[in-house]
Amino acid sequence: MTDLVTFGETMALFTARRTGPMRFARDFDLGIGGAESNVAIGVARLGHDTAWIGRVGADEFGDLIRATLMGEGVLTHAIADPGAPTGLMIKGRRTADLIDVSYYRKDSAGSRLSPGDLDLDLIRSARMLHVSAITPALSVSAREAVRHAITEARGAGVPVSLDINYRGRLWSPGEAGAWLRETVGDVDVLFATEAEGRLIADADGAADLAKALAALGPRHVLVKFGAKGAMELSDGEIRHAEPYQVTEVDPVGAGDAFAAGWLADWLAGASPDQRLRTACAAGAFAVTSQGDWESLPRRADLRLLHGSADGVTR
Repeated sequence: MTDLVTFGETMALFTARRTGPMRFARDFDLGIGGAESNVAIGVARLGHDTAWIGRVGADEFGDLIRATLMGEGVLTHAIADPGAPTGLMIKGRRTADLIDVSYYRKDSAGSRLSPGDLDLDLIRSARMLHVSAITPALSVSAREAVRHAITEARGAGVPVSLDINYRGRLWSPGEAGAWLRETVGDVDVLFATEAEGRLIADADGAADLAKALAALGPRHVLVKFGAKGAMELSDGEIRHAEPYQVTEVDPVGAGDAFAAGWLADWLAGASPDQRLRTACAAGAFAVTSQGDWESLPRRADLRLLHGSADGVTR
């Protein structure tokens, strides 16, 4: 049995080393990035068995993705597509306070993900299936894959986690909202920012929003406030978690780290208060250094958020 199974598109990631317009960048760091694989790495680092399913190009970037995920201990089911390239993500810092991310994923291997690519035995035997609303925005076949996976998981009694992870460059709020309203009733755990939650529910305050989302079906609703903490509504009870005060270096990946922290503690049987604290701690730790997944914490790392008197560990 695998603790957590997820799937989606993971891309090669080029990160500009200098701040300013991308046209002036000359040096880039090469890595990988993808919301679902980020969560798989994060949950693995926090002590659980995880698996990722996807399609990559039969190219060097596809090889990089497979090698990186396997190196992080993630069971990797990656189909090498000879007819489509691995998608690309380009990240730059336009100003000191603004990160700009561009995607080159149209007709990529990842966008060709289909129900036939899924390892259904792996999904049916998992303790949790995690998906995001990025994947259904990629193509009709990817959308069908998400629906098929959720149906199979529910049929096997496997809980389903969904992170809205809205991407305005992939689909409109209306398109995303329609799909989410069709899907959210079939998930057990829902992660959303306030803006994402309002794609499918109309409410004024965050607490009312969480209640409106829970009324659609999810047993656990997590509303993220970024640097202001988070809220969880579970079994009718609302809990709040205060933020950790950290120096932000790179905010990309914080939401994936938050989801990984919560899911890891849910898998470990932690109390509702503890899993919300761990989620906030993981999200905070993730922004303290560069990279979409490189700064995802291990358990020992979370203790570093409490710091030392002089900021030095010896």
